[in-house]
Amino acid sequence: MTWETVIGLEIHSQLRTKSKIFSGASTAFGAKPNTQACAVDLGYPGVLPVLNKEAVNMALSFGLAVNAKINQHSIFARKNYFYPDLPKGYQISQFELPIVGQGEIEIPLEDGQNKMVGITRAHLEEDAGKSIHDLYDDFTAIDLNRAGTPLLEIVSEPDMSSAKEAVTYAKKIHSLVQYIGICDGNMQEGSFRCDANVSIRKKGDELGTRAELKNINSFKFLEKAINLEVERQIDILEDGGSIVQETRLYDAVKNETRSMRSKEEANDYRYFPDPDLLPVAINDELLSQIKKSLPELPTEKKIRFIKDFGLSEYDAENLTAQIDIADYFESMIAKGADVKLSANWVMGDLSASLNKNQIEIQDSPISAIELYELITKISDNTISGKIAKDIFKSMWEGKGSVEEIIENQGLKQMTDIDALEGIIDEVVNNNTLQVQQFKDGNSKLLGFFVGQVMKATNGKANPKQVNKILNDKLS
Repeated sequence: MTWETVIGLEIHSQLRTKSKIFSGASTAFGAKPNTQACAVDLGYPGVLPVLNKEAVNMALSFGLAVNAKINQHSIFARKNYFYPDLPKGYQISQFELPIVGQGEIEIPLEDGQNKMVGITRAHLEEDAGKSIHDLYDDFTAIDLNRAGTPLLEIVSEPDMSSAKEAVTYAKKIHSLVQYIGICDGNMQEGSFRCDANVSIRKKGDELGTRAELKNINSFKFLEKAINLEVERQIDILEDGGSIVQETRLYDAVKNETRSMRSKEEANDYRYFPDPDLLPVAINDELLSQIKKSLPELPTEKKIRFIKDFGLSEYDAENLTAQIDIADYFESMIAKGADVKLSANWVMGDLSASLNKNQIEIQDSPISAIELYELITKISDNTISGKIAKDIFKSMWEGKGSVEEIIENQGLKQMTDIDALEGIIDEVVNNNTLQVQQFKDGNSKLLGFFVGQVMKATNGKANPKQVNKILNDKLS
């Protein structure tokens, strides 16, 4: 039986305001537990929330970036539920009139096509505190520092049909909120989290009953969790069972999803307008100011990289996925680095080293200027690409600059043609059998001779020169 997967995502993006959405308490990460939750965040009697204007501006920036409808009149509501890390017993959010209405974002598919994913809404709300279950054996610890932190919840249409599409969409949103400067995107710190609504159906049928996968803070885990949930639902339906609408948690250690609670409907939350907050009124002048202040967006930058630098769509997509990587690459090109070499090194050795060491590019021990200097040495034939990889490793380990490492380790590429020809003659004379096989038509043996020459010169010979001289001599 053929099943069709239907996925919608709810992304919680923590806004980069210095203070909370309804109070002056700090949003800085890493403070001692329960030291950054003030009386307003905790809902003490007699306190009044005051809306953070910067949070509103950030929400508008997102709405304009995805060409969404902006609701110039929006209201805040109280979403009532009990949870240990929600001391007020309600969360201030938006329901019927969110600040950002319908929009859309384009994502690339594996087959090279593009797909539009609809955005239903993006609304402002305050975060709850954090329950910590693994600190004590018999107790759950509560840290309320996060309570009141401003969030923009971005709700998609159920337009995605695979886990890979969902991850691509999430990465697009992750990239966008960083480009426009409204979220740092740090998933380890919980600044960017996803809830996935997953259902399956037979092709052509109505939407199936969905399960919500809650609080996923890794693209890898998002893909795994969705695939597991799809398999679970297919197994249930093919065994004659039915899907229960519920909230489920993904356990990365056990690689499984498990039930958390039955899924509430909106009426279970008893939404009503917050009596302490005035409606939000947005005028045309503010919208115009924010639109003018938007930076170059990822899609615009990608198109420019293709046009100005002659990059392939694949390379441009990868290099503009994160603004810090795009800036790093572009600063190298501005110095005059070879475009294709720079793209290969940024997407290859540099990205691999960053991933291996789990650090961001802004914390890279090799700066854009230093990588530019390394690539320049390849371009002017001072070193070979192979030697460059060894130098890169030494630079990463802090063993000096490009010039120092080349000088100290004697890595300068061999450019003396006479000396190189002498080594090549020796290699040819020592391998007469292979020479005859090459002359008899086995052209693949050229690689064997190049390898022997590179070995004899400790990798210092220029591969292009070696190939040319070998071809001349063997022919």
